[in-house]
Formats: sequence, structure tokens, C-alpha cells
Amino acid sequence: MKIVVAYSGGLDTSILLLWLKEKYNAEIIAYCADVGQAEELDGLEAKALATGASKCYIGDLKEEFAADYIFPMFQANAVYEGRYLLGTSIARPCIIKGMLEVARAEGADAIAHGATGKGNDQVRFELALNALAPEIKMIAPWRDDSFREQFPGRAEMIQYCADNGIDVQASASKPYSMDRNLLHISFEAGALEDTWYDGTTERDKDMYVLSTSPEDAPNTPEYLQCLFEKGNIIGLKNDDLTAYISELGDFEIKGEQDGYTLLSPYGIMRVLNHLGGKHGIGRIDIVENRFVGMKSRGIYETPGGTILLAAHQDLETLTIDRDAQHLRDGLIPDYAKLVYNGFWFAPERHALQALVTETQKTVNGEVRLKLYKGNIMNAGRRSPNSLYDEDIATMEGGQEEAYNQNDASGFIALNGLRLKQFARVNHPE
Repeated sequence: MKIVVAYSGGLDTSILLLWLKEKYNAEIIAYCADVGQAEELDGLEAKALATGASKCYIGDLKEEFAADYIFPMFQANAVYEGRYLLGTSIARPCIIKGMLEVARAEGADAIAHGATGKGNDQVRFELALNALAPEIKMIAPWRDDSFREQFPGRAEMIQYCADNGIDVQASASKPYSMDRNLLHISFEAGALEDTWYDGTTERDKDMYVLSTSPEDAPNTPEYLQCLFEKGNIIGLKNDDLTAYISELGDFEIKGEQDGYTLLSPYGIMRVLNHLGGKHGIGRIDIVENRFVGMKSRGIYETPGGTILLAAHQDLETLTIDRDAQHLRDGLIPDYAKLVYNGFWFAPERHALQALVTETQKTVNGEVRLKLYKGNIMNAGRRSPNSLYDEDIATMEGGQEEAYNQNDASGFIALNGLRLKQFARVNHPE
């Protein structure tokens, strides 16, 4: 038997390599999707092979993740329950797609994941698999009684790793679970399961990876300009952008346009993450409703995504027709729920995406932002597709041809007709 295992090098998946190998007497192939974990991937292949895998594939999905998953989702302004930017949720379909390519190339009998039976990820992984490859078996050890008997808690898992020489970041004093990708990093479990636990104190300062605290952020604000084309950022302008790109060093400049430096979606996210992290932007501590029915507490860092959302929403106010925007916005809670629950490849998500794509045809132009100590301040926007007309909007006189205020009388009368009639019938004096 041959099993491809979704492998991160963390606590759960490190245990899986050995456990699956012993339980199924199988050849284990580790697969890690590089969706922007950065230094977390260092030494991962050697670690997987030392832990029991016969092979370890690391799929470079960073550009695909940014272009085909993050950007389309942010075109929709998708936010789950008004707060969560879906950083973990959106990575799962991308990871499964990459795993399937390896599973098919290797002729694997099954794929396996380390998501718990209490969480959302088990649903996301398996719904994506159902949509893309219903013929392939999925193994979920956390739903196996024997696995849970052997590992009733994280303490036993940490001890198992210690006994077998497996190096993991989790420890008895720092037992929270982390999940990182290009869009965010999440922290949950352990001490964070107490909803009154304060994750902002000096005690947990070292927990954060992508951002400094707003208190420690620079005392000087920094400006950033974003160039949009069809709802996606394609270029950036900033006084220190050249230095930032050189410091980050893992993507190329695509060109220049009107003073903007053009970058790939991955490059855009890297720079936004760097700037957002520098200024303490994108930290949230929330309790959310999991698809499986329970509430869950998590702390998230989403610096670049928070900037992207703010810039995109600001430009849309200038370029999208009012009723088209309201129609789209009315559907976005459902869109966000589909992403959160694991229905990225479902026909209804594709249908909603088609509507979103149509609304983005005119979302072209520039947005200027001021970043300062956890805040994003709108500082200007302009567009060749701007629907804002100063002659119409001005409070000064002399523009009656553009907007005749007398016309408002009939507009109000017609809109008030049904209200008057309802009041006459149901509330007579």
C-alpha cells in the first residue's frame, strides 16, 4: 500500500508518518505544499525521510496560491463572520490539488491528513478531494479510535515525538498549534482555549511571527500606493520599495507602469506582508463558529491581507455601480461561508465567482494608504473608471445641468407613496 501524507513537519503530521507506516505496513510519501511557510520548510525533506517517509515532495505553489486562490477571494471581499480573513480555509483546496498531482504520479492508494475530528480542516480537505478525485481514498487518523487511544492529548503526542527523536516546535510550556501560509498564520489550542487568556501581553510576545505589536511599531506613518487592474493589485509605490524587495529577495520585478513597480501576485503579497507586519497591522483574536458545530478561539496575523482588503474595498467605492455592488455584497456572506466550510470547488462557489469577476472589470485605478501602528488610513483614490463626478456631487451652486435638485421632489414622492398608503390603511388616525 502507498499513502501520500499531507506533511508540515509539525506535531500532528510528524506522528502520522510513523503511525501510518506501522498501522498499514505502507510506503509513506510525504507531501508538503509550499504555500508561503518560508523558513518553516527548512530541513523539512530530511526530517520527513528521517521520520519514516520513503520520499518527500515539496510542491512550490506560492504563485498559484496567490493568483488563483487569494486574489479571487479578495476580489469578493470575503470575510467570515465579519472578522476572519479565511487564511487557513483558502489554503486547503490549493494543498489538496497539489497532493492529488503527486498521488496520481506515484500511483498511491490513498492520501492522509492530520486534521482532527473536531476541526474544519478535515471537512475542507475531504470535500476538495470529493470534488476533484472521488475515486481516491482519504485516511483521517484522528477519526480512528486506536489513534485517539494512543494519543488522547497533545502532551502524549509531544512525549511520543521526544521518545522517537522527532523535533517539533510544540512543547509543554508552549503547546499552541500554528498554521502558516502566505496569507496568514494562526494560533490555537493549548493556553488559547481559555477565551479569557490574554494573548497580547509580554508573556506571548514571541508567539507572533508575521507582525510586530502596534505598541512597538514605528512612530512615523508610512505611505503605500496600490495600482489595481480588474480588482487585483498589480503594482506598488513606496519610498523604500526597492529596499524592501531587495531584502525579501525571493521574487522578481515584472516591470514598471506610471511610476509603479509591477509585481506578481506572490510578490505583491510578500511586500504587503512586510509592510503590514512592520506597522503592527492585521492581528485579531476571535471566537468563530466552526462548520462542525462548535465555537473555536484563535489568534491570527494577516498583515498583507488586511491591507489588500482595505485598498480593494476603497477603490470599489469609486468604480462599481451602486446596485451591482449591493447585489454582490449581499451574496458575500454566503461566499465566505462556502470558503470557510470547504466548498471552494463546489458549483455554487464557481457561480458566485463569475458574478464577482464581472463586477471587477471596472475596478481599475490607484489607492493611497497611510500605515501607522496597527491602523490603515485611506488617503486617496482615483480611477479612469471613476463613477464619482464632482459636478454632480458638489455642494456649490451653478451645476444645475448635472444635477437639478428640484428632481428630488418627485423621487421622494414616488418612493414615499407605498409608505403613505401603508400608514393610511394600517394606522388610520
